Amino acid sequence: MTGLLLIDKPAGVTSHDVVDHIRKAARIRRVGHTGTLDPGATGLLILCLDKATRLSEHLTRLDKIYEGTMRLGIITNSYDLDGPILEERPVPALSMEAIQRACAAFSGMIEQVPPMVSAVKVGGERLYKKARKGETVERAPRAITVHEFSVLGYTPPDALVRVRCTSGTYVRSLCHDVGQKLGCGAVLASLRRTAVGHHRVEDAAPMDQFAAPDDVASRLLPIDTALDLPEAVVREARRSVLGAGGTLSNSDLRAPCVAREGWVQIKSERGELLALGVVQPTAAGPRIQPKRVFAGSG
Repeated sequence: MTGLLLIDKPAGVTSHDVVDHIRKAARIRRVGHTGTLDPGATGLLILCLDKATRLSEHLTRLDKIYEGTMRLGIITNSYDLDGPILEERPVPALSMEAIQRACAAFSGMIEQVPPMVSAVKVGGERLYKKARKGETVERAPRAITVHEFSVLGYTPPDALVRVRCTSGTYVRSLCHDVGQKLGCGAVLASLRRTAVGHHRVEDAAPMDQFAAPDDVASRLLPIDTALDLPEAVVREARRSVLGAGGTLSNSDLRAPCVAREGWVQIKSERGELLALGVVQPTAAGPRIQPKRVFAGSG
């Protein structure tokens, strides 16, 4: 039972709880997720089953889309409603346009400091564990890209926002930073992940729909369509090169490799994912070194 499972995670459970549920339903141990959602968050959680777990790092790196509620006038240590309220401030008369201008300041390529209540490790210990002990430590900023930070509606003190961003972005940190810029403080009051790469929450199923192996098998997506990476199609007669672990050149492919560097999907002429490889530029043209082989010479 190999493939991807798109789960619409409910609020109140951890991402690991979802993994455990699917392990029991599918009756297999090799299940992993591709990017956690906080317990209070809902939405798309992608699980990898069996051999598909070898794709997990590439799925984790995909861009995400979130919709959520940013509540003005509150500051907490966790930047959401799960942490204790540190301060409450009056919310000035604000228009959607004014809030949007504040959000725009945190769009594009920026550096973001992770919140103290997070799973980031500092000195070998998770930040949230330090926060539970009342500690506050310096956190190195991380480079992220916020492609979109839109205000979709505003009913004081709540602003409905949508964020399109790279992996590793903390939406609650964005909300906190906007609140600081506006001067009244802000927290993330609710969050829903609606997309990961080309996968959409509309195509996901609620966790409680999976109780037996057949339930899981009926919803599995093949690994052939899992990734957004460029594709290189190997000629049927040259699959033996891949099976032997050799490098591929353009002469082994149905069409010249479109990528000049980085990861690519190596597929058969029938569209089957055979391997993931890394393109290496050479004087004789690009070479593809297989790194994770799923099928060999056929």
